[in-house]
Amino acid sequence: MHHPISGALARQGVQVAPDTLARAEPYARRQIDDLKVIGWTDDAARGWLFFDLILERAGIPRSDATAAALAELHAYHQANNLWEFVPSNVKPALAAMRAGGLRLTVVSNANGTLSAHMARLGLDTMVDCVLDSCDEKVEKPDPRLFRIALDRSNARPETTIHVGDLYHVDVVGARSAGLRGVLLDEADLRPDADCPRVRSLDDLVARIDAGEFD
Repeated sequence: MHHPISGALARQGVQVAPDTLARAEPYARRQIDDLKVIGWTDDAARGWLFFDLILERAGIPRSDATAAALAELHAYHQANNLWEFVPSNVKPALAAMRAGGLRLTVVSNANGTLSAHMARLGLDTMVDCVLDSCDEKVEKPDPRLFRIALDRSNARPETTIHVGDLYHVDVVGARSAGLRGVLLDEADLRPDADCPRVRSLDDLVARIDAGEFD
């Protein structure tokens, strides 16, 4: 998502390398998670906070220019979706898991555009079910969303893992519904987490193949 952010900043005369934003994003995600704002704010409010935290971590001073860039980003995200970049390992990992006989369900706190967005990215045919919190009227970490996912997937909690990159939202939420939570911690920000951690989807596939989550 960093190209849209750096592009919006550049259009306002603020130059910042996409790599700088990429390094800042995991820290912003952890702050959002630790603040536990998910569950009592909406997608729009979280979007403003998330963008602001990325700029803060990247060391970009606030100004009228950054405010204008954030407004542009916010409007774009609400109409489309900023999560447009699909890392090269995502599709092979999904294909490997499905080839191994796993049913894959996407459970996301989103704004009602998730299914269409996944179709644009060519991911819709690689999973079995997609749940958008806006459509379901309930968000992670509420256990009800996980239970809906289990029902739609015809799955049992004791044989299901939920993988996500936010500890309180994904791991704690999954546990509250009886699932096992696995933390995707690509930046190694939670080494002391009381749950299994994977550093990438490749790592996840390897550990599934090794029977770690059986």
